[in-house]
Amino acid sequence: MNTSSKILNDPIHGFIRLPKGIIFDLIEHPYFQRLRRISQLGLSSLVYPGAYHTRFHHAIGAMHLMTKAIESLRSKGHEITDEESLGAEIAILLHDIGHGPFSHALEHSISHNISHEQISSLFMKKLNKEFDGKLDIAIQIFEGNYKKNFLHQLVSSQLDVDRMDYLKRDSFYSGVQEGIIGSERIIHMLNIVDDNLVVESKGIYSVEKFLIARRLMYWQVYFHKTVVCAEQMLIQILKRAKKLSQTGTDLFTTTALKKFLENNYSLSNFEDDKSVFNSFSQLDDFDIMTCIKEWKDHKDVILSTLSNNIIDRKLFKVVVNDKPFDQETVNPIKEQVKIKYSLNSSEVNYMFIEGQISNDAYKLNDSDIKIFYKDGSLLDISKASDQDAISAISKKVKKFFICYPKDFKN
Repeated sequence: MNTSSKILNDPIHGFIRLPKGIIFDLIEHPYFQRLRRISQLGLSSLVYPGAYHTRFHHAIGAMHLMTKAIESLRSKGHEITDEESLGAEIAILLHDIGHGPFSHALEHSISHNISHEQISSLFMKKLNKEFDGKLDIAIQIFEGNYKKNFLHQLVSSQLDVDRMDYLKRDSFYSGVQEGIIGSERIIHMLNIVDDNLVVESKGIYSVEKFLIARRLMYWQVYFHKTVVCAEQMLIQILKRAKKLSQTGTDLFTTTALKKFLENNYSLSNFEDDKSVFNSFSQLDDFDIMTCIKEWKDHKDVILSTLSNNIIDRKLFKVVVNDKPFDQETVNPIKEQVKIKYSLNSSEVNYMFIEGQISNDAYKLNDSDIKIFYKDGSLLDISKASDQDAISAISKKVKKFFICYPKDFKN
């Protein structure tokens, strides 16, 4: 018997209705089902064992919040047609469909200077052809080209439904309580002024908590030093495998990953070469981990050492500093690593990793969050808030790190 919708039981939002029709058909599509095999938080599960949720979970949750946001805005007299509502729901449902394995960790390792947003646009355009142009409005909203700008802001801004879902979801699965936010309250406080999304003044404290929660989640979960180290090791594994593959070394690989190890693809290759796009659409976390398990026994000492360390969770020592590390600190450790593993000056960078991380939880002059008062005035959240913390988190914080095997001393 046909029904008008399906019900999904989500641990974050409760029962989510999936309407029959194009939304359900898109979820059932192999492109979207691939997101079940793409982790939301990369290798964060090595630190937070419960953080095994996927991009699939997040996309469904974000679509649910979009539905609620549109209902709230409509209740305040704003005209949003059924076609626009559907377009916004599709845009947020597919906003992460272009993510590669382990999400952000390998965004630039498999493909060259291509963001997941660009690949998401390609997926949407491919699906649009399959669905006879029914994604036209969704693509315009996603890319910020639709006539109603606030719909794009719901998909991508500093107070979008994407962030509202992933903060609550990542907090739940990681067990880090600081990420819990009042998304329902924020959604009910949303309004529109001059085609821009604003927050009614009654919701200011919920927005303050949202921004502070985002800052805390970045430094406690997303940029946790052990997570950063694990993801950097994973990046070095892929870089080494790519180097070996492109210099003729025999290397086990899955069919989907093989193309991306042997070649350096640009966005135009994804657009023009059907086989490149098709290979990417088959690529997921399982490809990477299957290869890493095989590479544990490879004759290349760099590849095998890093692979063993990831599989057995023998992660590198990581040191974080507020300032760049001086050469007096770095050089002696590098030299020890070179000698132990018989590496040359370029190879040592696989085993001694330097980098930096930065975050500003609220970016001034970048799709600002405006507070809307009863007298019709608007004020940026950084000025409207009576908490100094909001002004403070608008400043970019930058930290520097080094990672190296634990059996060396600095």
